Amino acid sequence: MSAATFFRSAPALLCALASAALLALAPAHAQSSDAPATPGARLRARLLERALQNPAPLPAGVQKLADLPYGSDARQRMDVYLPPADARPAGLRAPVIFMVHGGAWRTGDKAMPKVVENKVARWVARGFVFVSINYRMLPDTPVAQQAYDVAQALAAAQQRAPGWGADPGRFILMGHSAGAHLVSLINAQPAFAQRQGAWPWLGTVSLDSAVLNVPRLMAAPHARLYDEAFGTNLATWTLLSPFHQLVAGAPPYQLVCSTERPDQPCLQAEAMARQAATLGVRAEVLPEPLEHGEINGELGLDSGYARAVEAFMASLDPLVARLLGQ
Repeated sequence: MSAATFFRSAPALLCALASAALLALAPAHAQSSDAPATPGARLRARLLERALQNPAPLPAGVQKLADLPYGSDARQRMDVYLPPADARPAGLRAPVIFMVHGGAWRTGDKAMPKVVENKVARWVARGFVFVSINYRMLPDTPVAQQAYDVAQALAAAQQRAPGWGADPGRFILMGHSAGAHLVSLINAQPAFAQRQGAWPWLGTVSLDSAVLNVPRLMAAPHARLYDEAFGTNLATWTLLSPFHQLVAGAPPYQLVCSTERPDQPCLQAEAMARQAATLGVRAEVLPEPLEHGEINGELGLDSGYARAVEAFMASLDPLVARLLGQ
């Protein structure tokens, strides 16, 4: 089966692949929600709970709509941050930053401080709507189905955008780590999300994904977490690889990468940009001397890094440029 056939057949084939991947990737006890948690899972849960305690107060005038559903599962929820009335573009609907958290495809949360605080403080105060989503994760939900969740969330957010004073056609996708992989995959094949009801979006900011070329990653020495996410099947690797799924006509990418990581994600970002160029797709690489977590948490602080991301976003749309003062 070709990669294109995979996306043309979604969601039915995607669900079938997700079910097969679940059996291959998850240990037998993980297929039951009643299975006891492993020590690693318990530690991750404690760390996540600690991270979510005592969130910073919202900037003045910013309103948060918490836990809006886009599906029936408890993880299929989104938080929406609305700008102050005096920051909204007069007579126009606001652009939207659509954020997907990371966490090795098995942990993390839409409300974690590194995911939202600095980004909301910088961009919602300037008139953007900021959407941060949760999605189902390993071991119960394989990566293919996670991509489907992200596409569903995007479609739901765009459908509701006018009610928030936002423009469904002015979405910018953003994700960190595993979330960067998921938004990069969706951006590579925009027809996949559009078949779930999504509108075209402006572009995607991928924050430090080391998983742009899954087959190459899996063929080299790699961390165990990638085996848990992608299994051992070459066909599955290809289907979940943004590099291999990229098509002509895909929206622009900004590929932010850490120069401090030993696994050198900038090499994958540069290869992805070269592949994009052969297809006429715009992709720019932004190497940053920051650690993996800092790529996420420090975005929004006043820095050359934030301004470089804003320059990319401003290039996508005149209203975005206006709100960013460019």
